[in-house]
Amino acid sequence: MVAAGLSKSLGKRLDIKLIESDEIGTVGVGEATIPTLMNFHHLMEIDEREFMAETMATFKLGISFENWRNANENYVHSFGTTGTDHWTAGFQHFWHKGRERGLAGDYGDYCLELKASLQNRFAHLPKAGMNYAYHMDAGRYAKFLRRFSERYGVQRIEGKIAEVRKDLIGGDIRALRLDSGAELEGDLFIDCTGFRALLIGETMGVGYEDWSHWLFNDSAVALQTTSVGEAVPLTRAIGREAGWQWRIPLQHRTGNGIVYSTRYTDDDTALRTLQDNVEGEALTAPRVIRFKPGQRHQTWKGNCIAIGLASGFLEPIESTSIHLIQRGIIRLMQMFPTDGISQADVDEYNKQAETEIHHIRDFIILHYNVTNRRDTQYWRDAASMKVPASLQHRIDLFRETGRVFRIPNELFAENSWIQVMLGQGIMPRQHHQTADLMGDEELAHFLGSIATSIDRTVAQLPQHEQYVRRYCAGTGW
Repeated sequence: MVAAGLSKSLGKRLDIKLIESDEIGTVGVGEATIPTLMNFHHLMEIDEREFMAETMATFKLGISFENWRNANENYVHSFGTTGTDHWTAGFQHFWHKGRERGLAGDYGDYCLELKASLQNRFAHLPKAGMNYAYHMDAGRYAKFLRRFSERYGVQRIEGKIAEVRKDLIGGDIRALRLDSGAELEGDLFIDCTGFRALLIGETMGVGYEDWSHWLFNDSAVALQTTSVGEAVPLTRAIGREAGWQWRIPLQHRTGNGIVYSTRYTDDDTALRTLQDNVEGEALTAPRVIRFKPGQRHQTWKGNCIAIGLASGFLEPIESTSIHLIQRGIIRLMQMFPTDGISQADVDEYNKQAETEIHHIRDFIILHYNVTNRRDTQYWRDAASMKVPASLQHRIDLFRETGRVFRIPNELFAENSWIQVMLGQGIMPRQHHQTADLMGDEELAHFLGSIATSIDRTVAQLPQHEQYVRRYCAGTGW
């Protein structure tokens, strides 16, 4: 992604070398994305049909959270907007008044993307009327972007890094020596070495802030299976005894995995839980992945910038890892050095990266802390932990007043916070008095017209898999 982004935007002025090894490959676990990836593809002028066919992708309208609020209770965090806001108050206030008066259905009844996902329907609508993301094969995506970047002048070099050589005076990275003996000098180095953080951590000595006291999960097992049934436009996140399981439908297979905490279970138990709850035949051997939730104290130091897992990692619950890669790339392009590296740019880059991941961290912690589950020690401890003050304020504000305010430039909009907080069991104690200006008849008409319009639109949409086969079927599907 970095090579593609830099070569497309600045390739005529840069000499970009991409060092990677087919023997190492890519992590390839996170196969679900969020809608911001479309922005990246728009900047890169990537054709959607070509990308989806190459990566055997399907569409994604949201995430189905199962067994999170309570065992055997589900809700959907969709990508769409819900209802119609007033400038003084969000739609949730009118919905809340309607619930009190017996005039409103579920909050999701007023969201097009949510209703379409539950009926397994999808289509592109005029004026970007459907907000969506993708499920894709991450390994194929890496190869797709490799070819893309090579068209814009990137030189791909096969090899493994044997030694990182630093400048003895300034402390910057001077060159990389590969296992072949070749030595590659450079002015700027992008660390995409994953959890190892070979450049930013081992070489530049940047430490890591551990967030495992808030985010308990530290391991995952990934497993690919044959497809069973139609591909649905939802990622399934299924709560388990000491973590959660994902199920991601692609054109040619299903991505499965379980994320868990080794403080509360062991690898063998997690693997058995996963194997007992997958559909289809296994296509790959299960693979255990270790991680530590948190972030680097700096993502840019000297002439080294860490992007992706090298810069930090939360966990895959809201598919934010690829988004953070994308944001790091865009931030780099906006602050790319002109005449040497400016410390002011470095400081601003690090400040923005820190602020962004803090917002996402709080949103993810919300999923675990606000829950009625008390059936295992894992869920009991998650519910009783002391959360960051920034998150506690959001929870208290919504619980007391029903209000949600988006912090400028943060990833998740008001509707995402509302869907998850309602889904996890927080019902506001009051609503904005603007909603009280509507009488029962007017409020019922207002709510009913939104729900009716959505139902009418959803009924006209084709089945998701049918649409994908017609629009972007990959080879051999």
